[in-house]
Amino acid sequence: MNHMSEYKPPFHMTDRITNLVAAISEQIGRIKVLSHGILNPHLRKENRIRTIHSSLAIEQNSLSLEQVTAILDGKRILGNPNEIREVKNAYDTYEMMLSLDPYSVKDLLKAHKMMMDGLISENGKFRSGGVGVFDGDVVVHMAPPARLVPGEIQDLFDWYRFSEIHPLIRSAIFHYEFEFIHPFADGNGRMGRMWHSLLLGKWNEIFYWLPIEELIRSRQQEYYGALGKSDRQSDSSAFVEFLLGIILDTLTGTTVVGNADEKAKETNPSVQKLLDVLGNEELSAAQIMERLGLSHRPTFRKNYLNLALALGAIEMTIPDKPRSRNQKYRKKQLGR
Repeated sequence: MNHMSEYKPPFHMTDRITNLVAAISEQIGRIKVLSHGILNPHLRKENRIRTIHSSLAIEQNSLSLEQVTAILDGKRILGNPNEIREVKNAYDTYEMMLSLDPYSVKDLLKAHKMMMDGLISENGKFRSGGVGVFDGDVVVHMAPPARLVPGEIQDLFDWYRFSEIHPLIRSAIFHYEFEFIHPFADGNGRMGRMWHSLLLGKWNEIFYWLPIEELIRSRQQEYYGALGKSDRQSDSSAFVEFLLGIILDTLTGTTVVGNADEKAKETNPSVQKLLDVLGNEELSAAQIMERLGLSHRPTFRKNYLNLALALGAIEMTIPDKPRSRNQKYRKKQLGR
């Protein structure tokens, strides 16, 4: 990063980025119409829990979605005390998110203090030493020296505030640059992902509640691969393309973020057909496709499976491993 006030992150616009921004904007419009602008509190809480579980799982936290839910419901669970602490801290930090100023470095430090409270000694402070990002024993990225961190973060915040680039692109560039600077001794990944949601939420409130982290987690190698590619090219475009793709896929799988109307399930013919063939059994995606008489997997996933999952009509039998080859689906039971 150069250290001039006229700092501009290295980035070039691609046709893919232009198309992704257009497709995302279309999906946001669709969801707004369907949800009548009302955000359902139950769905908000559910998505917030999924976000926290996924963001911590990316950082090797081994607690399951059920355990994370139990902790946040105030129940006692058996587990690594540090991992339980991570969950509580993350929840408290996300709960504070709506009151944070996304352009304030002071608020970033305040959020980091809460996120890493009791986990590291340098919580709420920029790192005092050098850090590298490792893949096993291989250094994949050496972050700038600690003495440059405060100035570089301030430059990044100032750039974001005054840049006229579209917020979808700008926030993804911010996410990349934040990870590049690696401002903290620990907690950079979870802070970078949360701040990205905060920046997007200020643009459109739907992003406060979208569990984007869930898809990042299912494509973790691609996430680190895109970071590495942008590092090698000294250009954030590859990472921006990856993140916009994740956002589009998350939105496509979200039918109604805010509509509490249970009839949505009943009045959607595709979901109703899926529920009819599922009955009270637990079936794999292939079995459901066969019963529906469908052979094109992408169509099935988009128009049936993802829709039924997003509406909460069905659930996975192995929610912690969405891509498990043993994954099956069942009707969602009340109270589950």
